[in-house]
Amino acid sequence: MFPATWSRLSHMALSSRGRRTLSLFSSSAPSNWSKAVADAEKIVGYPTSFMSLRCLLSDELSNVAIQVKRLVGTQHPLLHTASQRNLAEITELIHTAFLVHRGIVDLKEWTVSDGPLKDMEFGNKIAVLSGDFLLANACTGLAQLNNTKVVELISSAIGDVVQGIYNENTSNTEQENSLDVKAWEEHTFLSHGALLAKSCQAAMELAQHDKEAQSMAYTFGKHLSMGHKLNSDLLPFVKSSAGESATFSFSAAPVVFHRQIVGQERWSQQLQQVKTRRNELDYSKLLAAVKSEKGVSTAMDLCCYHGNKALEAIQAFPSSEARSALENIASAITKF
Repeated sequence: MFPATWSRLSHMALSSRGRRTLSLFSSSAPSNWSKAVADAEKIVGYPTSFMSLRCLLSDELSNVAIQVKRLVGTQHPLLHTASQRNLAEITELIHTAFLVHRGIVDLKEWTVSDGPLKDMEFGNKIAVLSGDFLLANACTGLAQLNNTKVVELISSAIGDVVQGIYNENTSNTEQENSLDVKAWEEHTFLSHGALLAKSCQAAMELAQHDKEAQSMAYTFGKHLSMGHKLNSDLLPFVKSSAGESATFSFSAAPVVFHRQIVGQERWSQQLQQVKTRRNELDYSKLLAAVKSEKGVSTAMDLCCYHGNKALEAIQAFPSSEARSALENIASAITKF
């Protein structure tokens, strides 16, 4: 995931004054998200997903870690880089922990086709314990950074994510149908944007940059994450073809915007019109209904807005390969 790439790229971008800017792409063709992140990984020097058994069990890596520990208490610049990587890994741990927790199955909706009930219950227990284990390790690593402000930032981000997920899990169909654009933006920032935004700011704090640089880093992370979520929400509406089966959440941005544009009464009528004989929703027909109005184009416009805001924020950074990589990532979220 991109939080790990950002933490290292941000330090490189602000620490590269006077370096020549290099383009990451040889052609002028629009880059997609995967290519932008892959090219960013090349600059950072390691994949964004650090949790690999090969890495964790490597004797060479363990030896390097021992050597780095010997530098603690010195002023060697290598230690500043190792704080950056630790923060990236902590951010990734937190993100992964919440992904694991999101995998918990609501057994109230369990059916025999899902699997044996005992296995589903056991899977839920493992998901809870695994997520808690990752969060505990993240908190331990956070304390070892020995930076009170960074601890405060990341701790508050964890609280934001918990609040955002709580809002998602306690919402029912009636609440989803009344979710407006403002509420959608608030919920999305809590559950998807706060961790990246605050980890961006924390990266600048660790690199001992001023409040202005921290603010721009926060702004970049906020708009990048919001744009990325909008891009993800838009995929079923811009990639699906006629007759193709599609499912999507009623809290997805195009649906929220569509519902606000057409009004609650018209939305209720559309839901009735796309129901099957079994009183189930035909998502293909509902998708077509949403696409026929301006909800999709409104979401696309907002996605481009956040992408442009992220690009504006990154312009405050000195020209470098790292900044170019971040620009390409921000541009990629506006490609559909």
